[in-house]
Amino acid sequence: MTNCIGWPTSTCGERNLAPLQTSALINEAYLRLVDEPQVNWENRTHFFGIAARLMRRILVDEARKRNSAKRGGAMIQVSLHEAMTVPQEQAANVVALDDALKNLEAIDSRQSEIVELRFFGGLSIEETADVLKVSLGTVMRDWTFARAWLRNEMSGA
Repeated sequence: MTNCIGWPTSTCGERNLAPLQTSALINEAYLRLVDEPQVNWENRTHFFGIAARLMRRILVDEARKRNSAKRGGAMIQVSLHEAMTVPQEQAANVVALDDALKNLEAIDSRQSEIVELRFFGGLSIEETADVLKVSLGTVMRDWTFARAWLRNEMSGA
């Protein structure tokens, strides 16, 4: 069962802890984007940057809610089988990624933006280069470095 914006709901009308589906994420991002009538889109880069940042916020907020619920926040009764299918570690990973991205942004904002556009925005290397108006080589280099840096940062090394 889903509510009016595509979020999974339980029989009592509250949201389940099911992972966010792509269509639900896009629906939520779209609703938030159209609720901002005062945004003047400067260009394609501006739109993709805001959309990727918005999807990041939605995913991080959802992960934080899931982590809070994991610690008894919502107290929903589920069967053991259902509980085994809820990817709690994914929620923790999204929050850890967000924290690491904030640290990366302080060091190199372009690398952080590339990760945001590729990971949260779903853009290809070519699309990311086009949006940021940099060469493919620059995006590949920054993407490779950012992934290694984030992996290192998130592993606590």
